[in-house]
Amino acid sequence: MKLVLIFGPQAVGKMTVGQELGKLTDLKLFHNHMTIDLVSQFFDYGTKAGKRLVSLFREEIFEEVAKSDLNGLIFTYVWAFDLKSDWDYVEKVCSIFEAKGSSVYFVELEADFDERLVRNKSPHRLEHKPTKRNIDWSENGLKNSMEKYRLNSFQGEIKRENYVKINNTNIPAEEVARIIKERFQL
Repeated sequence: MKLVLIFGPQAVGKMTVGQELGKLTDLKLFHNHMTIDLVSQFFDYGTKAGKRLVSLFREEIFEEVAKSDLNGLIFTYVWAFDLKSDWDYVEKVCSIFEAKGSSVYFVELEADFDERLVRNKSPHRLEHKPTKRNIDWSENGLKNSMEKYRLNSFQGEIKRENYVKINNTNIPAEEVARIIKERFQL
């Protein structure tokens, strides 16, 4: 069992790279909006109920996948490196898989802000993420989170052996997925 955690700021290409990596491997993609968009049908993600349900669904899926006979999971996440709670969350997710003997791989994506603004409006993103279809709201959230949080790590901050950081500003998702597959021999 393998867990590939793809993280980085909004609109950096986590889901798209995850989709391409899924095509190259037998790993299933679980992008973060799968639960956010489900729960948002009932409760805004920013509410206490919305956050609780997203967390609950994700944890239950992680637990079931970790003990299944699947070969692995790709999970995408926006990690605020200046929040201890995000570090704790990542550790919790990893521990669910590692407790079952799984290998965990960290893939950090970064891209120029202007490129992320373009990607934020892409038809592919909007097709797969209904809550992002309000472009003004989505773009405002992208800008605000960048000002409020640090969404990429400092050099040397992540100590895991199975870690790669890729600036994918000018690299197609298919190529990024190939790099990840080869780097970790997935």
